[in-house]
Amino acid sequence: MQVKAPRGTHDVLPSDVYKWHRVEEEMRRLCAEYGYSEIRTPMFEHTELFERGVGETTDVVQKEMYTFLDKGDRSITLKAEGTAPVVRSYVEHSLYANPQPSKLYYISPCFRYEKPQAGRLRAFHQFGVEAFGANGPAIDAEVISLAMELFRRMGATGIELNINSIGCPTCRKVYNEKLREFFRPHLSELCETCRQRYEKNPLRILDCKSKECKEIYMSAPILLDNICDECHEHFETLKAYLDGMGIPYRVDGTIVRGLDYYTKTVFEIVSKNIGSQGTVCGGGRYNGLVEELDGPDTPAVGFGLGIERLMLLLESLDISLENNELAEIFVANIGENADRFVQKLIYDLRKEGVRAERDYLERSVKAQMKFANKIGAKYSMVLGDDEIARGKGTVKNMETGEQNEVSFREIAKFIKDNR
Repeated sequence: MQVKAPRGTHDVLPSDVYKWHRVEEEMRRLCAEYGYSEIRTPMFEHTELFERGVGETTDVVQKEMYTFLDKGDRSITLKAEGTAPVVRSYVEHSLYANPQPSKLYYISPCFRYEKPQAGRLRAFHQFGVEAFGANGPAIDAEVISLAMELFRRMGATGIELNINSIGCPTCRKVYNEKLREFFRPHLSELCETCRQRYEKNPLRILDCKSKECKEIYMSAPILLDNICDECHEHFETLKAYLDGMGIPYRVDGTIVRGLDYYTKTVFEIVSKNIGSQGTVCGGGRYNGLVEELDGPDTPAVGFGLGIERLMLLLESLDISLENNELAEIFVANIGENADRFVQKLIYDLRKEGVRAERDYLERSVKAQMKFANKIGAKYSMVLGDDEIARGKGTVKNMETGEQNEVSFREIAKFIKDNR
């Protein structure tokens, strides 16, 4: 039997991994500029965390989690999304006692049992930011601007920011009753999952992907028309901040997001370049989640971004990411004496921070140079007894053919000066 990767997973091969490094470097650089610090949480958590944090009526909890009993008969779930584990860590380690706001980010594998398709995998990677302790819309605007700036820096075009407000628990309680009244005559037409949601959380019906349910809820009362004065003011101020920063957006009253913890601001960044999986980033405010997970009453806002979807978007736009990990110099050798000399030379170059490579298969000089070209080395140098005796060699630019005679002690400086 041929061993293959499980369905819904994929390998990132050496020929592509530099793209991931490039994107992750930009994420880390951007977060540092915005004042966000990295947090790393475990790959699995107690199942209760996601049931309480994400919500029992969500598709994630009902259908998509990888849950199992460990050897201690405890229910454990692989990380299904990034926010709940960060909140758990924020509470467990009393990060709320630090000067606020706490601004955190993560880059992490996540796992959901979904039907695999382009941009949707069972094992995927998520980049997210979470900001705790600030209740005003300015931090909402900052979080949104960080996400939009990432797409700008990666050269992504044709994306659209959609925003909405789903209100606070007070105004949503009134809205939920309106939804129940609206859906009551249509209960028999709803899917089985939505019939269960009708009693527990009718707002979740608006997130159903079923064609039949969609046709019904498209005529439902709009949540944005039913939020309280305080939530309305929060949303209007958020729009003013976005206008002030010159970030275009569209108000979409149908956005509710797929997780129960959201309050007030919700947003999605979408692209028409990657087919049906057009949402490349989503997030919003979740003021009650810290308290739900046994912490103090703490406002919070954040987003999650699927890195695989971002890669798919960049590919669809023919955006090439520069490979900064190729060999900077390949040193070929002629003869046993040169072989030993080259071994020390590339060791010294690497100590100087130069990406140096050599032959390990005892190839001919011609074959060594072909190999240097295949691995994309920027420069090459051929060393034999004569070069060693003179203490210098000819450094050749593999792209232009330009040649420079450089002493062995100056090679590292030459490479760095010409980066």
